[in-house]
Amino acid sequence: MPLSTQSQADDEQYVLVASMDNARNLSNILKAITFKDQAIFSATPNGLKVTVEDSKCLQANAFIQAEIFQEFTIKEDLVGFQVNLTVLLDCLSIFGGSTVPGVSTALRMCYKGYGYPLTLFLEEGGVVTVCKINTQEPEEPIDFEFCSNNVTNKVILLSESLKEAFSELDMTSEVLQITMSPSQPYFRLSTFGNSGNAHYDYPKDSEMMELFKCTKTQTNRYKMSLLKPSTKALALSCKVSVRTDIRGFLSLQYLVRNDDGQICFVEYYCCPDEEVEEE
Repeated sequence: MPLSTQSQADDEQYVLVASMDNARNLSNILKAITFKDQAIFSATPNGLKVTVEDSKCLQANAFIQAEIFQEFTIKEDLVGFQVNLTVLLDCLSIFGGSTVPGVSTALRMCYKGYGYPLTLFLEEGGVVTVCKINTQEPEEPIDFEFCSNNVTNKVILLSESLKEAFSELDMTSEVLQITMSPSQPYFRLSTFGNSGNAHYDYPKDSEMMELFKCTKTQTNRYKMSLLKPSTKALALSCKVSVRTDIRGFLSLQYLVRNDDGQICFVEYYCCPDEEVEEE
């Protein structure tokens, strides 16, 4: 791969260098959280975390472990910057994002530090393109204070079954109501749209249900407009973990396999619709 032949002297000026043989493995996971232009990148020796937020109601995080990259070199404990995600995705698909078997775009992503652009070296078929994207000082992501100690209910489903539910529920509804309970209906999704009320129930012993762990009955509503971006992650994923905490905050964690069969995670946090009292 020509990109790997860059001199070590070049690398020494960067605080972060991340390379992969197939840029689609990065662009696909980033598309799953693209609903606002600005994204906060946080790199640690464990890998890359990319965060996108909407107001203070919704946060999406994509986690790309260091092992996903063919090379991942970081010289500080934490490297952070903010970039325009739409521009980054345009650059990553500059060769057209070929899906032809055996043809992929190699990526080398480099960052010198505060005030410098994010530099992308993209190579396909011997042609190398260099893109430089302006960076900004990263804003502090919102802390949703969603910790496992406060989780009251959790289910893990095969994504196929959640896709099926969304296709049957009325998406004209302004809210999605989620009921989780140790007793019937166990796990229920409800909408209240133009064609009336609709419910989609999952038995706790359903073959689509990999884990059912509910300790109390909770019913919360979430704005559909906030949840719609997460359907991009759902489309890519094979499993989804649905959790609620004592405040009714929602965590949707999607397990996504990339083109090479490696696993990445995308997580969405959403606050409950405060206009509706819990039943």
